[in-house]
Formats: sequence, C-alpha cells, structure tokens
Amino acid sequence: MSEPTGAARRRGPFQVGDQVQLTDPKGRHYTFTLEAGKSFHTHKGAFPHDELIGAPEGTVVRTTGNVAYLALRPLLPDYVLSMPRGAAVVYPKDAGQILAMADIFPGARVVEAGVGSGSLSTFLLRAIGDQGMLHSYERRADFAKIAQENVERYFGSPHPAWQLTVGDLQDNLSDTEVDRVILDMLAPWECVDAVAKALVPGGIVCAYVATTTQLARTVETLREHGNFNEPTAWETMLRTWHVEGLAVRPDHRMIGHTGFLVTARRLADGVEPPRRRRRPAPGAYGSDYTGPGSSSAAGTAATAAEAATGGPAEETDA
Repeated sequence: MSEPTGAARRRGPFQVGDQVQLTDPKGRHYTFTLEAGKSFHTHKGAFPHDELIGAPEGTVVRTTGNVAYLALRPLLPDYVLSMPRGAAVVYPKDAGQILAMADIFPGARVVEAGVGSGSLSTFLLRAIGDQGMLHSYERRADFAKIAQENVERYFGSPHPAWQLTVGDLQDNLSDTEVDRVILDMLAPWECVDAVAKALVPGGIVCAYVATTTQLARTVETLREHGNFNEPTAWETMLRTWHVEGLAVRPDHRMIGHTGFLVTARRLADGVEPPRRRRRPAPGAYGSDYTGPGSSSAAGTAATAAEAATGGPAEETDA
C-alpha cells in the first residue's frame, strides 16, 4: 500500500528537496530547501547543506561562527506562515477551527472559494487525504499560481485530490453531492444559492469573513434563504504564555482578531427550518435596519414596535 501524498516528506532522515526550519538561540526561525552542494548563510556564519542531508530531524548544526541551530522539518502551521504570499493567509488558529467545526473528514468532498496563497487548501488536502476531493475556485490567476506552487512545494508533487479553477464560484460551480463548502471571500452571501444546490442534506457551509458587516450579512442571508439551519458565528483568539521558574504569565503579544467564522447545515429539500426561539434585542431590527428581510420601512417599524412593547416578534419559550 502506497503512502499518502506527502507523508514520506514528513519523517525519516533529511533528504534533498526537504524543507528545513532552523531555530537560532533566540528562537528565530529560518526556512530553506535542502540542495546538495549548497550552503546556508547567515550573519553568524554558514554551514553546508550536505551536513544535514542524511541526518535525523532534531540535529544541531554549527555555523562557521560557532552558532548552534536546531534543524527540524517545519510543521504545517510554520510552513503556511512562511510561504510566499499573494493574498493574506488563513492563520493556523482559524484553519484548525475550520477543520474541526466544519467537520472535515478523510474522503470528504469539499469545495473552497477563495484560495489566497494556498494556506487553507493545504490544511484541507491533508485532512481529506488522497481519497477525498477538494475543488478550489479563485478569481485571480496570479493568486491561483502562487497557491498552486505553495501547495505542491509542501506535498512535494501535485496532490491527486485537488482541482483548481480560476473563476467565480457562483459562475463556475458545477460540483454536486458536496459534503462541505468553505467560503473565504469578500461577499460569501452572493454564493448561498449556488452552495445550497451543491451541498448534500446535512452538509456544512463555513464562511470566513473579516468584518462585522460581512458577518451580519452572511448570517442574515443564510437565515433568510430557507435551506439552512440557524447559523453559528464566532471568532478565536490565541494567547501564548511565558513559563520560566516562578515567572508564569501571559505573553505581552497575542494573535487577536483575524476573522469571523460562520457555519450552517443544509436541510433536506422541502423542509422548513424551525423558527428561532429567542426574542431579538430591542432595536435589533429597527427602522434603520437594511439587511435581508427588510422589505419596507413599515415592516421594520412594526418589528421595532413589537420589540419595544414585548410583542411576539418571534416565537418564544413561553
């Protein structure tokens, strides 16, 4: 039985073509590709690549300036943060949330809109494996080229489960019986109709957006569409800790807001989604609300009046 794509590059002694991540005494990282006969140069001296070729991971090498560097293969989170970029990358903390909360499983059939620099595509491909399917759509040909190079550099070859199309999702989506759809784009609400047609019942759509305006419109569009259950929205923040003797405290810097995530599940055809059983906050749908469902000023004024008077704007638990 052959190994999954890229697995051979993740274990064993260093080989020509492997990515190597060096860590200096101050914890700084340097990433390069092993080539026979080449040398790695820093302001602290140099050493030949041949010194690492055939050596096990976790080897310590010393430069001509007698500075020690720890050599390891970069983890996927390290790789995506150091890869060449066209667009901003999806941070590992968000990619991990997408893999978990969108329930990406081996063999899954996944559609991705917005490839960027290939960060999330790489995470998705490693999760679905060679037997899955990832069809990625990217509007910009220059971004698609950078993403393809980054993905193939990580796996060491083209991935058999990946198809990359240059063009808009809503204009080009032909996939059917899709398990998951990931939308990393400026206006994911424009793709909801196309996504609903592609997803299987129980399938998940997951949108990654940057601003509260995008978040609100995406959630409201999914609610109004009628083919999805109540969307869930959240963000994650990552804070590392300093631990040294009795000095145990949060680090001064953290990865705060990078984006919002929204997930919703596809209902079976012909099923009406259950009504929400919570009352909106007073003023949530006031006269200045212009989102989905705001068909007239009179309608929004009536909604605001019901909220202000405690009227049944929505079904309650009572």
